[in-house]
Amino acid sequence: MILIIPEKNNPILPVTISVKEIKSIVNWFEHHQRSIYALGWSYLGNQGKIEELFYRAILQVHKELPKFKNSTSFEMWVLSIFIQVCRELPIDNSLKASEESIFHALQQLKEQEREVLVLTYIKGISREETAQLLQLSSEQIKEFLFSGFQLLRKGLGNGEDYQGCIEYQKLYVNYLERKLERPRKIDFEMHIYHCHNCQDDLASLQETILNFSETIETFSVPAGFMENVKERVSHRENFIKLKKKKSKRIGFISASVFVLFMCTGYFTGIFSKIYYSLTEENQELRIFLQEDLGERLGLEAESNGVKIKIKSVIADEIQTLIFYEIEGTNDNNQYMINIDDGIFIEDEMKIMVANTYPMYIPPDMESDLNKKEKNIYHGKMSLRPLKENKATIQLNINKVLKLKRNSSDSYVNMEPEEGDWKFDIPVTKKPSVEYALNEEVEIEGTAVLIDKLILAPTGTILQYGLKNEQPEKRIDMIDFENLEINNKVAEADLYGNSYVHAQNDLRWSKFQAHFKPLFEKETDEVKVRFDSVYLSIVDNKTIALDASREYPQTFEYAGSTISIDKVETGQSATVVFSNHEIKNRAYESLHYNIVTEEGDDSSMEMDHEGIIVDKNGKEYDMKKITPKIYEVMEQPRHFFTVQSTKIHGKKVTPKSLEIYGYSTTEYLDDEIELETELIEAGT
Repeated sequence: MILIIPEKNNPILPVTISVKEIKSIVNWFEHHQRSIYALGWSYLGNQGKIEELFYRAILQVHKELPKFKNSTSFEMWVLSIFIQVCRELPIDNSLKASEESIFHALQQLKEQEREVLVLTYIKGISREETAQLLQLSSEQIKEFLFSGFQLLRKGLGNGEDYQGCIEYQKLYVNYLERKLERPRKIDFEMHIYHCHNCQDDLASLQETILNFSETIETFSVPAGFMENVKERVSHRENFIKLKKKKSKRIGFISASVFVLFMCTGYFTGIFSKIYYSLTEENQELRIFLQEDLGERLGLEAESNGVKIKIKSVIADEIQTLIFYEIEGTNDNNQYMINIDDGIFIEDEMKIMVANTYPMYIPPDMESDLNKKEKNIYHGKMSLRPLKENKATIQLNINKVLKLKRNSSDSYVNMEPEEGDWKFDIPVTKKPSVEYALNEEVEIEGTAVLIDKLILAPTGTILQYGLKNEQPEKRIDMIDFENLEINNKVAEADLYGNSYVHAQNDLRWSKFQAHFKPLFEKETDEVKVRFDSVYLSIVDNKTIALDASREYPQTFEYAGSTISIDKVETGQSATVVFSNHEIKNRAYESLHYNIVTEEGDDSSMEMDHEGIIVDKNGKEYDMKKITPKIYEVMEQPRHFFTVQSTKIHGKKVTPKSLEIYGYSTTEYLDDEIELETELIEAGT
């Protein structure tokens, strides 16, 4: 008798995963793509939809990463997110049994039966981990394994009515996986020896499991699959980086003036504010010093003609923020510190909170301060928050980045420069204050919970929840314009959105939006101003393709007329469709797949052309726009005008264009005013 035992994957620990670098998350998915692709295929059965699944899952993991806790394995944590996204996407029931009979049969199972089978036999995780992931008991896992394989057997066309003994049927899977205790195993084998019905039933089930395992062993990911996913992620990241270039330093000057003239009643406080206003040229650091949230350190180290000064450090429950200055003493180049490469903190996991990640801080080459001297750069870097209220950070730096502007001054090239810089930095963590808001509002038909407000020295956090219950529309992301507290305005930090991993209320998916610091500790109310929502709309439509017809051909979709410009067959089949009319257009980009006569085994390359349209209707070429132009645009929307797909294979015949939805951005003009209730004040 052949015994089928699920193969246990060796999890790869996420030692190189960084919250600021989504590329590292993409690399993790690429490393595990075979088993995860098979898992996605069991749900969706369509390459285009699985690309969408990978894309959404990568973005969701990136959002949630700051809240990842080491109490669970990274692989299990990612799987929980991946399965959640799987459940949100519609199953492709059009998959024919002749194409992939195992996966077709899997899709006919109930959700929990399918998930138990694919996790234990496709992903190869243990029953205990599967139970933990799906929040089921071990007994339920055993029952779902057996009932799942029974239904899978029927789905594969074996219609015989097997009459195995009910009390022994429950032991089939455990017996085949060698999980029965010896007395139970002996009793089972004695019964099987005398019971022909159980023999036939067990043999048939074993054949189903063997067929299932062999299919999984030979399953492969289509060539070039991850390249398509990478392209989508890269395009989105470039879009966000361009968008977030504007409004970096809004509010600091006015805030410093306000702080300077605020009467405290103590001469020493007034003196401190006046002193730092005259002696500290970095406006952002100046406010922290005036608020007595940090002090000048004056730590210096020089190596290979590069001098680094640690000017000050401000720490709280969110992060440990270090202000520094770098001077090129032998040339006129500027240098900056790269948090991801070239720094090492001794005993980092002992003194800092391990399940958090530093905030992303991009280079600021356009500030007046960094334009003042050609060889001096003023920067800041974010480290994890401290575990205790006080600590000494032993910071070792062995590499910095040389910043070089190109001829247009639009982009900066970076080159590594090695050296040896060491610092012992004394740090004292400052307290934060939490307020409950607990207000539910509706945005684009979706319930949004404005949950909590956190006031910390280095930032202001608004925690909110989404309840995506509409099957035809979901909110992928909310952008806020600002918060107003005690007549002060905190602009949104567009690099700081994160997912809250610890979900106390399963009805909501919780997120945190980060804003600039306001240096407030008490407030009775807060005004929340929304900027935009990024939506995914489900709207299925299938258009037949025929290379023998003359193109272009047009079809109607989402209120627009779309032209199919080209359909070519061959070793590299090509499909091109376009819509250059963007006035009043509902969609910005389409979510689609090209179905071929040969099935979904071929790899695909996707490309696009497009324009960016601002609030006033002015158009910009998407591939020619520069950050400076982007900074002056109001409410930009990114419209794809041409989308093309090249399918590789021996002989490829495009059969249909399958559209399953689209993305769009809605700008908001909403403002809500909420009362606060003190939850916790830090000490």
